[in-house]
Amino acid sequence: MAAPLASKAGSAGTTSKPPFPELDFRSGARVEELNKLIQEFTKHDQREYDDQRALEIHTAKDFIFSMLGMVQKLDQKLPVANEYLLLSGGVREGVVDIDLDELNVYARGTDYDMDFTLLVPALKLHDRNQPVTLDMRHSALCHSWLSLRLFDEGTISKWKDCCTIVDHVNGATNYFFSPTKVADWFYDSISIVLSEIQKKPQRGMPKVEKVEKNGTIISIILGVGSSRMLYDIVPVVSFKGWPAVAQSWLMENHFWDGKITEEEVISGFYLVPACSYKGKKDNEWRLSFARSEVQLKKCISSSLMQAYQACKAIIIKLLSRPKAISPYHLRSMMLWACDRLPANYLAQEDYAAHFLLGLIDDLQHCLVNKMCPNYFIPQCNMLEHLSEETVMLHARKLSSVRSDPAEHLRTAIEHVKAANRLTLELQRRGSTTSIPSPQSDGGDPNQPDDRLAKKLQQLVTENPGKSISVFINPDDVTRPHFRIDDKFF
Repeated sequence: MAAPLASKAGSAGTTSKPPFPELDFRSGARVEELNKLIQEFTKHDQREYDDQRALEIHTAKDFIFSMLGMVQKLDQKLPVANEYLLLSGGVREGVVDIDLDELNVYARGTDYDMDFTLLVPALKLHDRNQPVTLDMRHSALCHSWLSLRLFDEGTISKWKDCCTIVDHVNGATNYFFSPTKVADWFYDSISIVLSEIQKKPQRGMPKVEKVEKNGTIISIILGVGSSRMLYDIVPVVSFKGWPAVAQSWLMENHFWDGKITEEEVISGFYLVPACSYKGKKDNEWRLSFARSEVQLKKCISSSLMQAYQACKAIIIKLLSRPKAISPYHLRSMMLWACDRLPANYLAQEDYAAHFLLGLIDDLQHCLVNKMCPNYFIPQCNMLEHLSEETVMLHARKLSSVRSDPAEHLRTAIEHVKAANRLTLELQRRGSTTSIPSPQSDGGDPNQPDDRLAKKLQQLVTENPGKSISVFINPDDVTRPHFRIDDKFF
């Protein structure tokens, strides 16, 4: 409740400055101090890349795309001209809605310096101009089975071995695309390709430090010069258009109305290899709106994004056991908050502390009520399967954060600073190493890559935190084909 206003008689000649610094009622923390701590966290969390680091990022990306081109050529299963979605941040950072309980724990600074998620379409349905109707008869909300009857005979023949087979009473056979079998095939194919690549190493080629199958995603850590980069590669099914189950969401008012077009928001969606709590892992896929979220992110204020990143850093550590809350839940709550609150309020540059406290309150409210609606399919409650014991355990942990947010922010700052120190130490050890392109085989390899490094440095500077959509032809992996939001390069 707002403090009562001073009487007009007593306010003559006075300023509007309050007699006390602005405090958080629950914890007693100074809002100004919380703002400064969030700014300090942001400063250490968002690193700047010099030309050498930009070149290392490009070298790793080039290696991953070359590898995927070779995977396509193994058995021609992947589309010949494919469109990937490259997201900054790994799966553990909540960039896509995939369960974290099957993933090995990797720590920034200890295991990697930068992390990315790459969505790789195994199948594409890109020729539809109407709402896409999926087979949701056997699955929970926000999930679907995928019958290959939607595809031609050639596609069915290629992917039969990655399907579960259901015979109907009338004698017809239905092939359902299996996320677990697709992930097994993808991991085996990547392992074969990497084994072949490592038999004939080229000058400047990244070192493959780790290749692991984490549930249905493949995690690869590459060493390039003084950098270690984690790529979480996710096999997906890609659709143009919009799913019929989310059609009603388009009828509502949203914070992005008038800022970006509806066509940008509903340009496509994915099925990612994740099932519901009681679903059949071999058959069930989860709807993902990662492409839309890239667009919506452009409409979120920097102060709210800073609060979100700080809050995410706190909850990843605090709520890791048992795994019930993921950063994706927090992202959904942030999007709902953007719809709920006035745009001019969310645009306030010095309100990051208010936003952080609000996100913690929102998350605790969702836990206590065991209710977190999916932003695009609100009838899907993402916390429905949790036990009362689990939600109350996490709610109590959050209560400790809410009682002393400054201390938890300081801990998050120390963690990110420690990770950066480990990265800098590795950089110092490898600072004398020159990093040419993996394609280089002699001559003067650095000249074209130096120019590309400078371009990448400029792109990173101009587009902090943005996601990259990549269109690549596996028959020509020497040229970059990538897009940052709506700009092509």
